[in-house]
Formats: sequence, C-alpha cells, structure tokens
Amino acid sequence: MKQAETGQNGIKRYKDKSVKKKYLTAHLFSCMIAKVNEMEKIVRQTLLYDFYGELLNSHQRKLYEDAVFGDLSLSEIAQEEGISRQGVHDLIRRCDRLMEEYEEKLHLIRKFSETKERVERIRRLALEGRKESFAEIAELSDQILQTL
Repeated sequence: MKQAETGQNGIKRYKDKSVKKKYLTAHLFSCMIAKVNEMEKIVRQTLLYDFYGELLNSHQRKLYEDAVFGDLSLSEIAQEEGISRQGVHDLIRRCDRLMEEYEEKLHLIRKFSETKERVERIRRLALEGRKESFAEIAELSDQILQTL
C-alpha cells in the first residue's frame, strides 16, 4: 500500500507501507559502513602520500595524485597517459604498497599520531589548570622529546 506525501519542495513522494523498516535499516547501515571504510582508505592514502609521496618518482606521483586527489577514473588517467586502465590500476596499487612498506620501516605516521595525541592531552591538562596535572604534562613532554 503506497501513500503519497508532499515534501518541502512540493514534490510528491510515495512511501510503501508494506516494506519493513528493519530491512531498509540494515541496507542503509551496510552502505554507511562501506562509505566510512572508503573514507578511512582515502585518509590513509593521504597520510601516506603526505609523508612518503616525495619518495615516489614524478610519473608515479602524477598518476597517484590524479587518481586519489584529482578523483579521476582509472580510464580517464589511462586515456590521458596513453596506457591501459590495468596499468594505471597496478601503478596505484604499487604506490600504495610501496608507501605502506616505507611506513612499516620508518613509522613516521605512527609517531606523528602518537605525538599529536600527547600534545592534545597536554593541551587539555593545561586548560584544566590543576597543579596535579603538571607531573603528567612533564611526563608527556618527555615522551614527545624522546620520539623526536
């Protein structure tokens, strides 16, 4: 059974009352998880590129930037560069793998994240202004200095 509702823009929308909400919710939830996973992947790629992008050669950097930051499709990049779509795909995966290997060896992103968390903790403690916080601030500062 469908019922019409008029939205804010004056367009009628039909709702099917026979569809159970729990099925829609599960589908929407899985779509949201997929989008979150995709965003986490993009954030990871961005961090890797920020820290290790300069270690790629100019051709790798250009194609990687087009694919990840320029949001061009593999086909568009392939056509522009005169190579196959599969070649672009392989290059992007190779760049990701190479930068992940750099991170496994150098741990720059991990160190950056840990330092950022410590600085945020120091800031919160400083804003609290309690005398008891000074010891923890000193300890966190020492940890930061040791990682540098």
